[in-house]
Amino acid sequence: MTATFQTIDTPDGPFTVVSNDAGQVIASGWTSSAEDTTSRIRAANRPTDIEEGTVDAASAVEAYYAGDVRAVEAVEVDLHGTVGQLAGWNALRQIKPGQPLNYSQFARALGSPSAVRAAASICARNPAALFVPCHRVLRTDGSLGGFAWGLDIKQSLLDREARA
Repeated sequence: MTATFQTIDTPDGPFTVVSNDAGQVIASGWTSSAEDTTSRIRAANRPTDIEEGTVDAASAVEAYYAGDVRAVEAVEVDLHGTVGQLAGWNALRQIKPGQPLNYSQFARALGSPSAVRAAASICARNPAALFVPCHRVLRTDGSLGGFAWGLDIKQSLLDREARA
């Protein structure tokens, strides 16, 4: 599979978005490296050829940072994972900006109230950061928890969404 990547500057640093031939996001994150971004995709589904170019989804990222924090919701994603991961990533896309959940609430939203660790794992394995807003899930005590791209970025995103 061939993919296209584009890196844009954001207030939180460089952001790289990778899309497939259909324009769907397959990976994204706060790095200038397409390889770092695509390393979050399951090995069997990683693109074999990645070229730099223009990615339509980059305009949604720019709109997000310009204040339209819902702009990324309309962008299509093409993710590959287990049935549980796919359901979890879809559920993450339903969390509204400025209304974060904690891992217990997220586990309940997935229909498995006792599966808090599984809910956290779904967030940790998310290959399409921002488009699949795993940053909107916090620890049960309200602290940030983890974030693959750094807690400073997670806090920045949550603050931006709270203001919007």
